[in-house]
Amino acid sequence: MTTMVMSDLRGQVDRLFRRKRLAAFGVPAVVLAYLVYIFIAFDVAGLADRARMDNARILMSDFWSFKTHVTQDNRNGEVVVAIEGETKGTYPPGMLPDWVTMADGVTTIDLGRGHVVVYDATGAHYTVPGYGTVSAVSEGGKVVLDAPEPLPDWIEVAENRIQVTTNQGRFSVTRNKTETFRYQPGWELWFFTLDSPFYGKSSFELAQMAIWGDRVDPDITNLAHMGSDFWNNAMWRHKDVAWAISETILMAFLGTFMAAIIALPMAFVAASNFSRFGALRFAMRRVFDFVRGVDALIWTIVLARAFGPGPMTGALAIMITDTGAFGKQFSETLENIDEKQVEGIRSTGANAVQRARFGVIPQITPVLLGQILYSFESNTRSATIIGAIVGGGIGLLLTQAISTQKDWEEVAYYMVLIILMVIVIDTISGWIRRRLIRG
Repeated sequence: MTTMVMSDLRGQVDRLFRRKRLAAFGVPAVVLAYLVYIFIAFDVAGLADRARMDNARILMSDFWSFKTHVTQDNRNGEVVVAIEGETKGTYPPGMLPDWVTMADGVTTIDLGRGHVVVYDATGAHYTVPGYGTVSAVSEGGKVVLDAPEPLPDWIEVAENRIQVTTNQGRFSVTRNKTETFRYQPGWELWFFTLDSPFYGKSSFELAQMAIWGDRVDPDITNLAHMGSDFWNNAMWRHKDVAWAISETILMAFLGTFMAAIIALPMAFVAASNFSRFGALRFAMRRVFDFVRGVDALIWTIVLARAFGPGPMTGALAIMITDTGAFGKQFSETLENIDEKQVEGIRSTGANAVQRARFGVIPQITPVLLGQILYSFESNTRSATIIGAIVGGGIGLLLTQAISTQKDWEEVAYYMVLIILMVIVIDTISGWIRRRLIRG
């Protein structure tokens, strides 16, 4: 008998160890096989081959720098110098940057470190130290390249375009125009545009003008004039950006708190300790599953077709999705309340509404508000994307800046503001949650 028991015990131990070994080797094998499948299905090797790191470097440099365009119209020889190539950033006559000179029909652009571009009657010429001069001239309606052989990879030649990209800048020639781009660190014109009397002044000079300097405009103080020029900056649009940020926050606020107001009474219907009808509870929970199962972006597209674009459409999309999420969370919170407190209120003869008001709501309020505040934080980020679809808030400005593929420093500006907005809201809501928990 003892032998049989020992044999059974030994068999059980052997089976247990075999299962352990199978799990130890089988689980990593399944994970490895899945990773191999992803590598093949997503064509990771092809993605690496298609990667254009040079374009990525140009894009990243645009985030923290600005470029000045020196553009010559090859049809009439007119030269325009503009920050980011915008009309609002065009240098007026007599106010050119010190690295651009124009004399006797010749434009000389000093890109620094010996890199010099010259526009003259014969064409455009870029002198690169250590290599030579790259010349582009128009002949017979085509752009012809004259450069030392062999051509390096930083010179691109197409049928109607020649482009030279170096660490000092870019040089592009087509049949109609010649452009030179000089990159410089910073966000130029962020404070004042070129037409402002305060442009180009140092911090000390601005402080001097604001405190005791003569008024630029007799009708207002210099400090007020500075604030007006900054607020109405035509390039960076600070006034529009501030309104867009407030619109995004309002969209998230309305969507979140409307959902909370709607979901709370519905949660009582879905909670098993408050609703005696099983079919009704089941139906309400399926409603929650349906509305939260469809992403807010899908609801945004549907509502935009129904009501048209606008921030309120985005708020409604957030409201619908959060109603499902809140309904599930609130009902689970209701099912975990302390029934003793409710029974104490019942013993006083209170009806169902009074029991909910004085026995249930005080228990769940801190938890519910914590969930609402956390969702509000998350929805401020979602409202950015939703705003890009419905045409409202900072998301719209961000999408417009990305679609131009020109002013990437504006994209960086909007991204920084979005991050700061989330940080501020997270800090405030975290402080409120801590006060509620302690209370």
